[in-house]
Amino acid sequence: MTGRLAAAIGEGRFAVTAEIGPPRGADAAAIERKAGLLRGWVDAANITDNQGAHVRLSSLAGSVLALRAGVEPVMQLTCRDRNRIALQSDLLAAGALGVPNVLLLSGDHPVYGDHPDAAAVFDLDSVQLVWTARTLRDEGVLLSGRPVETRPQFLVGAVENPFAPPAAFRATRLGKKAAAGAQFCQTQFTFDVPAFARFMAEVVDRGIAQRCAVLAGVGPIRSLRAYEFVRTHVPGVHLPESVGRRLRGVPEHRVAAEGVALCVETIEALRAIPGVAGVHVMAFGYERGIPEILERAGLAPAAPTERKERA
Repeated sequence: MTGRLAAAIGEGRFAVTAEIGPPRGADAAAIERKAGLLRGWVDAANITDNQGAHVRLSSLAGSVLALRAGVEPVMQLTCRDRNRIALQSDLLAAGALGVPNVLLLSGDHPVYGDHPDAAAVFDLDSVQLVWTARTLRDEGVLLSGRPVETRPQFLVGAVENPFAPPAAFRATRLGKKAAAGAQFCQTQFTFDVPAFARFMAEVVDRGIAQRCAVLAGVGPIRSLRAYEFVRTHVPGVHLPESVGRRLRGVPEHRVAAEGVALCVETIEALRAIPGVAGVHVMAFGYERGIPEILERAGLAPAAPTERKERA
């Protein structure tokens, strides 16, 4: 596992990942355009897997296209749409096609997407899928017990939401994923930095951060309409009222800039929290703004070895 993300984590550099949403159509150029905006700025970019339970180009195809475009992909794989046969098949495919990182998660329920009547599979849960990927890679064995001829090689990632109730359970759940084999974790959007710091204190105290690099999720809210949408329609996001007050406290033409400034300030604050290994920037539809956010936060790519080491 010699990818850029694995190297950043292994060397203790402050890692940066972002997100590429595949198109709703068979447009390879859409992935290439977004990858071009991120190339050189990030250690890797997630290729989402039918994000929000909406049908899009597959994460596997998007990962291959991102590789061709010079951006290291993190292939997302959800339990929602596949049984254990299909999940293991896609993990093998990722290995065969040179995908260096996989991110394994449950996935949003179909009721939130564009096919609400679709059957939700959830044959495995996210912890079981992490264990499956680790076992497939390290032991070369399928869930059936049968060996595979060639083991896939990838960095195994998971997700966590530090703000989901009950808050006391979140570090425990991340610990289970780390024990199952997760080497890095990307979190839900962080807008409440003090609450995230409390989560990280527990993660560090339990020794989880030393085994599983935590990348804090961040992203800009660039309009009041987007703020209301995230607050009311995006499952699992904790959005304090203080964010709304700040965005409503500036003229309408300044809201977008204020949202970007808030994102920059959040990254700066997160870098000071012990145990935080990096950030995962989610700016769906605003990939062009990610370089500015990273540069203003002191994470320009010109000298990646100068990025602040993990506390």
